[in-house]
Amino acid sequence: MEAGEVFGLLGPNGAGKTSTVEILEGLRTPDSGVVRVCGLDPAQSGDEFKQNVGAVLQATSLPDKLKVKEAIELFANFYKHRADTDKLLKQFQLEEKSSAYYSHLSGGQKQRLALAMALVNDPQVVFLDEPTAGLAPRFVDAVWDQILKIRSLGVAVVIVEQNTRRTLSHADWAHVLALGRNRLEGTGADLLNDEEVGNLYIGKA
Repeated sequence: MEAGEVFGLLGPNGAGKTSTVEILEGLRTPDSGVVRVCGLDPAQSGDEFKQNVGAVLQATSLPDKLKVKEAIELFANFYKHRADTDKLLKQFQLEEKSSAYYSHLSGGQKQRLALAMALVNDPQVVFLDEPTAGLAPRFVDAVWDQILKIRSLGVAVVIVEQNTRRTLSHADWAHVLALGRNRLEGTGADLLNDEEVGNLYIGKA
């Protein structure tokens, strides 16, 4: 995939989505095959690899008394190259919450903070593992607005989702997994209109 593209990894629970993205993130060693992200082997490149990628896991939990700006600054200090944290607060509409405790944030605000923290190192690629799971519809819209802003910055986005229709409507390319295997692949637009996608699981809602 290229800079500024969205790649969707779709499928039902147990399809192998999270396992696949954990391999791409360097959190899991593949049983076989060759993996390269930003030209690097995620499992062998250590800190060099980590400097080039950002991630939002399925669940993000921070100390209740950690403030929003403190959290972003803390994560930024882990990297050699860091983004402008004040710009991140503005981009993710967290300026007014910069001094708020994590425990006082809504679900949508917590997810926006997680997205901001994933960008503190100006990564080339960001991995998003079900970033809208469990959010109310209005928060889902807000998170997708931010995902599209990330793409507009020239960052490649790999997104793991069960919300097929929404993801395919924005994805430049996507793979649909079933039972750990790649069943379908193509542009988001093509898969959105592919009847087989609906037959693989739950449908395209």
